[in-house]
Amino acid sequence: MSAAVSRRVTVVTAVHGPSARFLPDAYASLCAQRLPDGWEWEWVVQEDGTTDQVRPYVPDDARVSFRQGRPGGPGVARTIALSRARGAYVKVLDADDRLTPGALARDLAVLEARPAVGWTTSGVLDLLPDGTTAGFPGDPDDGPLERGTVLGHWKRNDFRLPVHPATLCVRRELLLALGGWMALPASEDTGLLLALDAVSRGWFSARAGLLYRKWDGQVTGQAAHVDPTERAARTAVAEARAHALAGLGWTYPPTAPEPAASA
Repeated sequence: MSAAVSRRVTVVTAVHGPSARFLPDAYASLCAQRLPDGWEWEWVVQEDGTTDQVRPYVPDDARVSFRQGRPGGPGVARTIALSRARGAYVKVLDADDRLTPGALARDLAVLEARPAVGWTTSGVLDLLPDGTTAGFPGDPDDGPLERGTVLGHWKRNDFRLPVHPATLCVRRELLLALGGWMALPASEDTGLLLALDAVSRGWFSARAGLLYRKWDGQVTGQAAHVDPTERAARTAVAEARAHALAGLGWTYPPTAPEPAASA
């Protein structure tokens, strides 16, 4: 008999009509995850809107909950979804992406073993329309990301992050303390990652944990996403928030040094 389930990780997905057709692939990648004994996942799917386009693609599974709400963008949808999150950790999975085998277990292994780490990210492979994948250079080394690492890289590299926010797994209490995702029309996940970086130590797993789908309808491929005026405003407020948090001197966890390595 398997060990009784006592711990849970919540997978949060924001979805809108055009991306709904990819939900079965995301679900299949979630079902393929193998978690440590005593752990289970739940999938909290939140539609950014109230259409009839999404529900037909939501799987009939007791581990999956689906709700709708007035449109406000993916950050609003994910933050509203937190009201249904029961897990100790929250994992992001965009509707059009897929987890790689073992991704959840690797996130849990880091966060369970290292109480001073507040969040994890991992390597990514682009999933191209023809089904092939492509990586890209420049990932950090496998291991800890000290506070300020993400912001520093972002500022030095034309507002490009060193790690991908779509791979985020974070302690739920820390996510809630920071208010969830930023109230921005885009880059809401970048804003959250910069805030996490300002107050807590992170971790990067070099092994790819996500297949990031490239397709014509994705939000980041739309012209509005690169509008220079909006982009300048988004980056300015995200950076200001990160600096304000760092300046307060509050850290997560307040006092939880890493245990010394045994000889």
